[in-house]
Amino acid sequence: MLRLFRQYRHVLRFIFIFLGSYFLFSSLYNGFLILYESENPVPDPLTQLVARQSGMVMEGLGFEQVEVIMHYTGLSMKLMVDGYFLAGIVEGCNSASIIILFTSFVLAFFGRAWQTLLFLFAGSVIIYSINILRIVILAVSIYKYPQYSGFMHSVFFPIAIYGTVFILWLIWVRIYSQWKKH
Repeated sequence: MLRLFRQYRHVLRFIFIFLGSYFLFSSLYNGFLILYESENPVPDPLTQLVARQSGMVMEGLGFEQVEVIMHYTGLSMKLMVDGYFLAGIVEGCNSASIIILFTSFVLAFFGRAWQTLLFLFAGSVIIYSINILRIVILAVSIYKYPQYSGFMHSVFFPIAIYGTVFILWLIWVRIYSQWKKH
């Protein structure tokens, strides 16, 4: 049995660090959400920020009368153009859980401290930015081509955000494996 642990120690290390950091960060984030939402029946600050920034990007693209308002239930933010409801932005749309997943994977392949932290920061910014663009493209596609909204939301955009994370992981593994050779 000890021989198996030694033989697979790198795989076990990866699994324990990945699952441990994912559980830790997810628990902390969910604890924050529970505390925040118990005191404020409104979307969390990150979700509100993502919604506002999505609206600002749409304004920057030339859309007039862009409104980002809280939904009457208080559970989401409404993104509207010309009074037309385009998207309900909820906690799951703020990219936090995807960034937690990305971070856990990178930490499981922890390399040199400053390079790992730099990659985590850069990757998180990229994921966050892609997420904003994803919301904007979804809203624009609903506004211009509402017949494709189901496909865009359920197929194209999960591929876009998770594809970005996968590419970042591949880049990280390549960088990490280069360090291990030296």
